[in-house]
Amino acid sequence: MGLIERIGSDYAYLTGVLRSLSKVTKVAKNPGRTYPQVLRGLAETYGDKLALISDRERLTYRQYDRRGDQYARWAMAHGITKGDVVALMMPNRPEYLAVWLGIARAGGVIALLNTNLTGAALAHCVNIVSAKHIIVDAALIAGFRTAEPHLKAGPLFWCHGGSPEGYERLDTRIDALPDGPIPESELPQLTIDDKCLYVYTSGTTGLPKAANINHYRVQSIMFGFNGAMKMGPDDRVYVCLPMYHTSGGVLGPGAALTAGASVVLREKFSASMFWDDIVKNECTVFVYIGELCRYLLNSPPHPSETKHRIRLACGNGLRPDIWADFQKRFRIPKILEWYAATEGNCVFLNFDGKIGAVGRIPKWMERKFFVEIVRFDVDTEQPVRGPDGLVVKCEPGEVGEAISKIINDPKRPSQRFEGYADPGATDKKILRDAFEKGDRWFRTGDLMRKDAVGYYYFVDRIGDTFRWKGENVATSEVQEAITTFPGIKEANVYGVRVQGAEGRVGMAALVVDGSLDLDGFGRHVTGHLAAYARPVFLRVTGEIDATSTFKQRKIDLVKQGFDPAATGDALFFLHPILQTYVRLTPPLYGDVCEGRIRL
Repeated sequence: MGLIERIGSDYAYLTGVLRSLSKVTKVAKNPGRTYPQVLRGLAETYGDKLALISDRERLTYRQYDRRGDQYARWAMAHGITKGDVVALMMPNRPEYLAVWLGIARAGGVIALLNTNLTGAALAHCVNIVSAKHIIVDAALIAGFRTAEPHLKAGPLFWCHGGSPEGYERLDTRIDALPDGPIPESELPQLTIDDKCLYVYTSGTTGLPKAANINHYRVQSIMFGFNGAMKMGPDDRVYVCLPMYHTSGGVLGPGAALTAGASVVLREKFSASMFWDDIVKNECTVFVYIGELCRYLLNSPPHPSETKHRIRLACGNGLRPDIWADFQKRFRIPKILEWYAATEGNCVFLNFDGKIGAVGRIPKWMERKFFVEIVRFDVDTEQPVRGPDGLVVKCEPGEVGEAISKIINDPKRPSQRFEGYADPGATDKKILRDAFEKGDRWFRTGDLMRKDAVGYYYFVDRIGDTFRWKGENVATSEVQEAITTFPGIKEANVYGVRVQGAEGRVGMAALVVDGSLDLDGFGRHVTGHLAAYARPVFLRVTGEIDATSTFKQRKIDLVKQGFDPAATGDALFFLHPILQTYVRLTPPLYGDVCEGRIRL
């Protein structure tokens, strides 16, 4: 990086951080001011201005605040007191935010249920937080019914938009309640340290965990990104990510609302409708996750894709292999990529748009942020400790786990780690005695590398990276390399066990456009990947299973491995003698398993 480029990056970083910190600092200095109180002030300021917009309903700032008061009255009338949990299962819509505003105003904690879960997994999410009431949208009742046999006794069931057997109808009761402001004297005394939300992890490798989100973290996300995104009253933010996750339900709406801007909500992401929605609603900002951008880039040209007023795209997970093409094709003036965990205390922001980086901490700011990249053992999935028993910091460019120091200091509330509803899950995320006796660090569970000038780059999730031929293979980097081959629409890379072989061998599930040129693909991976990183097995499939936030699921793929009998998909094998991919037949599968063909 040259001097002029360094100065530009430092300036972008400094101004961006100051914008965010100036707003977040005010949250910490007002410990008795929670988001419901903030919203009350916004309603007084912006009144009849549209706050929340969807095809289904619209709420002005005043209507949003008053609807919250109706839900707060309902909650208090039904015994919800400070710390009690109400579970919410509802599609994206303005009413969603009104529900949790009201429950929070009454002192309750809202558990934001994943609308795609069913059965035992859904029941687990309710049981682990000991919900007293459950609110389910009528459109989701059938799915929720599958969880009922697994629920612990106790919660009362409410249906929004209907009254199926066993459920009380909620929306008509709310409509009948007064919507005037509830006097402060009748509301519980809350502080920013009190719990506000439970937000669940995606559960790509097991049952979801319920992350504790207090009122400080809610506001720090909202105001922090308000500053980082330079939000103003004239902005309109497009949100099509699920509102039961932080990006869709807190970050996007909160950054807009705290600036007096408007939020445009869509129930689900649609690649075909995305640009029409953006243009029709005159949106200036949208929030993304990386795979959303990949889906848009893989879509046919759309007549509205460059007719928008977008000034900024803000999100995380935009991979380097599509970043420049995405920004150029859709004419996005600025991309603000960031990295954070809902429950964690480690945050990076890429203020200067460095392609591929999740953010930067310049040398002169390192003392203000307690983040380290430490050496990591892929086999044990634990940080490496030196002869003195302490963990070892990585050198620039070296891949390791990102950790962030946990500090319980009122002056540094952002360094706290609130953990999960399950204490055991909380304990697993804490690294103790890392650099000195008694210190505690939050384990992100992500492998990263930092370059010499302070840029951080996401490499892979721990558990996704595997070891083959004595080398660590990062699935995300293999994925980036192979998806640049023409015709590869999507790829999911993972490691599988082979009898008699040490470690795991690379395999890739591919979604292709038309037929796959095996010879050309073989030459491509040879030219772009080291020998140990090349996928030995390929699986060509119609679609790749993913979570509602487009995180690819690998569990079933790993279990099925490369056995032709386990799937109807076409399987291929990088033959070590022929040096090209060939169809993996049952006899060839047997040769590999019995060691007659050595990998």
